[in-house]
Amino acid sequence: MAEATGKKPGWRELVRAMGQPKTGYMALFGFASGLPFALFLGTLYAWLSEAEVDLETMGVFSLIGLAYAFQFLWSPLIDKVNIAGFHRLGRRKQWMVPAQLLLGAILVTLSLLEPRTQLGWFSLLAGIGAFASATQDIAINAWRIDVADEKATLDILSTVYQLGYRLAALVGGAFGLIIAARIGWPETYALMGAILLAIGSVGLFAPDTPSGKGEVDEEADEQLLALRKTGELRPEIRARALGVVALLWAGAIAVVLTFMIMSLAFPPEERPNPTEFTLNFGPWIIIATVVVPALIAGWLAAQKRDGKNLLTSDEPPSQGGGFVMDHLYRALVLPLVEFVGRMGWSLVLILALVLTYRICDQIWGTFAYPFYLGELEYSNDEVAFASKFFGVFAILAGLAVGGFMLTLIGRMATLTIGALLAALTNLLYADLAVGGANMQMVSDAVGFSWAISQVPVIGSANLAKLTFTIFFENLAIGLAGAAFVAYLSSIVSKRYSAVQYALLSSLTLLVGTLGRGALGEMIEDRGYFDVFVLTTFIGLVAVVLCLAEWWRQSRLKGASGVVTPEAQPAE
Repeated sequence: MAEATGKKPGWRELVRAMGQPKTGYMALFGFASGLPFALFLGTLYAWLSEAEVDLETMGVFSLIGLAYAFQFLWSPLIDKVNIAGFHRLGRRKQWMVPAQLLLGAILVTLSLLEPRTQLGWFSLLAGIGAFASATQDIAINAWRIDVADEKATLDILSTVYQLGYRLAALVGGAFGLIIAARIGWPETYALMGAILLAIGSVGLFAPDTPSGKGEVDEEADEQLLALRKTGELRPEIRARALGVVALLWAGAIAVVLTFMIMSLAFPPEERPNPTEFTLNFGPWIIIATVVVPALIAGWLAAQKRDGKNLLTSDEPPSQGGGFVMDHLYRALVLPLVEFVGRMGWSLVLILALVLTYRICDQIWGTFAYPFYLGELEYSNDEVAFASKFFGVFAILAGLAVGGFMLTLIGRMATLTIGALLAALTNLLYADLAVGGANMQMVSDAVGFSWAISQVPVIGSANLAKLTFTIFFENLAIGLAGAAFVAYLSSIVSKRYSAVQYALLSSLTLLVGTLGRGALGEMIEDRGYFDVFVLTTFIGLVAVVLCLAEWWRQSRLKGASGVVTPEAQPAE
């Protein structure tokens, strides 16, 4: 990576990275990650609506989103467990390829069902599909971090992943609606399933690291033996920490499973509300699975650093209950201990940045259509053109620009610029909320209004200012998204990439969800203009945190300009 090696980045490194086979596979895997998300949490509702499934029953399908929000709960499984019969595919591919083939088979099977009369099977398969999709995402994110090297850099792989993901959103969303209107929903889902089956087949040939069961087992054995060496924490101390962490994680999993079972088994009038569940239980799940374990991990790291509660001599390899305890400690606690121990107090800054960087668009996304259709009174066709077609291509353009900026000016500079642009685009929406005179003036001045007015049927100057605003917002979102994924990928350890990345990425999703209720009340009380001004200031907080993190990382660079081990992912 350019930032790690001190090499001057630019076009040559970009072209070289784009020509690597790993980059091509990353584009495919990004597409495979985004397609199920679009089909299960977006397009599926259009199919159910056309099948005249009632809204209360459709509400059950919103629990599918919990698989993505709480995917970190089973990330230790993906990080440390081998699948019998698939381990030869590689450490990550043994999870990715089966998940892709399963998703393809589920989509094809859904195409054979009638949603209204076979809703039970339909719901079950959709739920399994969402779980498989979230599991695939964990493995793909870890694969990207594992296989990155100086040729196929982490920054470029992260950008290509986002490009594939966004393209899949377009194919599974807007394109899916178009072809469904022509060939039917069953045929559309069968086609999407065939695409995923093809990607799973091609994925068999993707590189992976390590490439075999022997290497995975050897690494695991070394980690387990290391826990019993002189200078490591005493087993009874680790057992107490593991007991608390395991109890908290088990409780969180039990709460989520209880909610899902109640949603599927109870009659509509007795089903729990997914939004209320996330608002009421989401913060406690985060506290139980992230905050408290992180505090415990910090205490363990401090004990080891200060030379307390350590083994004074090597102990024999663990057996029986001790062997099970060491395995669970390695899967649940060690990823947090490594991350907290490596980052120290910098973890406070990192978590603050993670929590605020994408919060604006995470919160705002829910209220976009009420704003476009209700407040501004645009038609469905106009909004579809501006957001689904023009907007998606703007995001792809932003990702491309972000990828180039990562190679040209570096990760932290791109991250900071992305945060600033994403914050300032909220002011464009604030202008729309009070009539959009400024956006209309700029659109007219550059000739954009004339170009949009040439669009058949719906083209108009009024549509131009909306499209112009969405273009700049999505361009900023794409740029910021490329930088943010690259940043998250850079601060996790390759050894524990699945767990650490899943935890960090889940925080951004859940915090956005938790803030929507308060934002909705503010819209009702103060109107959209004040909300957009507020989200601008929230975005500027992220800019300040980016500058602080940039300064922190620059301090860790040696005199030669090479990033010190504390600033880069542990190997």
